[in-house]
Amino acid sequence: MKLSAFTRISLRTVALGYLLILLVLPLVIILLRTFERGIGAFIDSITTPAAISAFQLSMIIVIIVVPLNVVFGVVTALALVRSKFPGRSLMQGIVDLPFAVSPVVVGVSLILLWGAGGWFGGLESLGFKVIFSLPGMVIATIFVTLPFVVREVEPVLHEIGDDQEQAAATLGASRWQTFWRITLPAIRWGLTYGVVLTVARALGEFGAVIMVSTAMPGRSQTLTLLVHGRYIDDHNTFGAYSAATLLMGMALVVLLLMTLLERKRGTE
Repeated sequence: MKLSAFTRISLRTVALGYLLILLVLPLVIILLRTFERGIGAFIDSITTPAAISAFQLSMIIVIIVVPLNVVFGVVTALALVRSKFPGRSLMQGIVDLPFAVSPVVVGVSLILLWGAGGWFGGLESLGFKVIFSLPGMVIATIFVTLPFVVREVEPVLHEIGDDQEQAAATLGASRWQTFWRITLPAIRWGLTYGVVLTVARALGEFGAVIMVSTAMPGRSQTLTLLVHGRYIDDHNTFGAYSAATLLMGMALVVLLLMTLLERKRGTE
């Protein structure tokens, strides 16, 4: 269907206006509020002991979550694409479950499982505390980021097929050699995108993490919880804007990385 010039311009204007109001304008307001006192005040706000601790904790969670989700994602994607087994459709649904379930519900479920009186609450008496400590925050983040690697790798496996893998097996290659030399190079871009999305989601997670964290500054407070704590509890709006700007900067780095990877993929 061919649209008139007026219709095309109108649609573009509506789309740009929509993005401007919902995305650009709020970010601009946060940036203006952040730097209204100068760059020095911003740096002082994000280098407090609480802010440094929150940044370090966020990065620790990312460092733990990403490798675990990479292993799970690749294994699960291979199982879903290369194998036929009973319950395959159910497994597909379970992988997509984090997209449908509210992160707050995830946090409550983890409390019921790992908290005192929960199914696995007895571990706390053995000295292994999950809820309101780092393990609980890691588990919550793993759950909400679980689908990204799977859903990025799975279509790539469908696209490349298994002809090369079968040829390698025919020539005597072991399963590990086939995966390392054939499968992994073929899925590297899908895997990379999955990792980037996992990092971005892990850094920005709030709902599930706040349910299983004490949110105490310097102990179990991530960057997202720092923004919430400064704005709601401390009524430190400038500090909240500064922490939010730091998070936006990290998200921008992730976005630029994904853009560069996309361009590099296009040149190959």
